[in-house]
Amino acid sequence: MFSATASLALSTIARPISIMTTPCADRENKKLACAKSFASSAVGYLIMAGASLPVASAIKKIDQKPADYLKRSTIKALKGGAETLAKSGKYSFATQLFKLGLGLVIAAPKSVLTCALIPPIMAGVFKRKKDEDVAGTKNYKDIAFSGISAGSKAAAKDLKGMYDVFTEFLAQKAGKILDKKSVQNLAEKYSETNFAQHIMSATDVVSTLTFAHQTAKSKGIEQERKKTLINNSLISTGLCITGGYGLHQILKKPTEKYIENFKAANKNLPELERYVEGIKIAKPALILGGIYYIAIPAIATFFAERVNKNKN
Repeated sequence: MFSATASLALSTIARPISIMTTPCADRENKKLACAKSFASSAVGYLIMAGASLPVASAIKKIDQKPADYLKRSTIKALKGGAETLAKSGKYSFATQLFKLGLGLVIAAPKSVLTCALIPPIMAGVFKRKKDEDVAGTKNYKDIAFSGISAGSKAAAKDLKGMYDVFTEFLAQKAGKILDKKSVQNLAEKYSETNFAQHIMSATDVVSTLTFAHQTAKSKGIEQERKKTLINNSLISTGLCITGGYGLHQILKKPTEKYIENFKAANKNLPELERYVEGIKIAKPALILGGIYYIAIPAIATFFAERVNKNKN
């Protein structure tokens, strides 16, 4: 959710400004790139919110009562030499596979929806057509939503009950996966690596390739604009991943020092290790977000047209 929120803020404000101020680039191609940014951020945030909240709740249940969901041998293996299971890097790695892995799972459907939303966003944001159909979409501004019914409290209680049952089901399934020896071996081997950034980078690759495929097939995007939009996405992702790993290495020691200072200053916090885990997840999210949404859009927008015009 942190990654999705950071992406939403950067892609709806910083990235469009960066794109629209790019010199020597066609204005319509700039608009198309901005529309893609708006669509991607909105779809990504909504899908991630819907998918991540129940998974996070399920993992929290395991955090609080691991013995209810995990075998003793699993707890022992994932705990390793740590004081508690929550402080174990192996356990953190194993549970983050579920949370960060969601981004990888939803990457393809997110890109399909992003591509489908570009034509109506182009019409609504840039062409300002108000009451006509655009690429099979309509203006729904006059739809009125009815008020909450008198039985809303009972309905909310029923929904909460269903949500609790669903998260309990997810917790049981997650526990069975964590009990697998193969998952424990992965945690043993890769818990000390930069796994968060690896998963985010893999997600970007899947998302970009799916988007390129959908754009090529789209009937709502002008044919002469497709190649530039595809080039823009490919260049952006390529530069983002390579730049992200470069910055990770540069910031590795300063981040470790920051975490040490943070631990020393907050040693009495009851969930200190969870905050440290959050810092480690926030770092690649902010690095990749800053590169992808601020630095690269201008470069990608500038070169996307030239790659298309100068294929040789």
